[in-house]
Amino acid sequence: MSTVEEIETAIEQLSETEVSELKAWLWDKEIEADAEAGRLDSLADEALVEHRAGKSRPL
Repeated sequence: MSTVEEIETAIEQLSETEVSELKAWLWDKEIEADAEAGRLDSLADEALVEHRAGKSRPL
């Protein structure tokens, strides 16, 4: 059995909560990689421009 098959088998045995946790972890890794590669810079720049123009509100 290949490593990928072993991972697939292990994932199939996870509870719904564990699958959700795995998805969140993978999402965080993807966002982190995008940020490090600069793929989010234009979005951040746009948000800052709108904030400085008074188009934001406190959370």
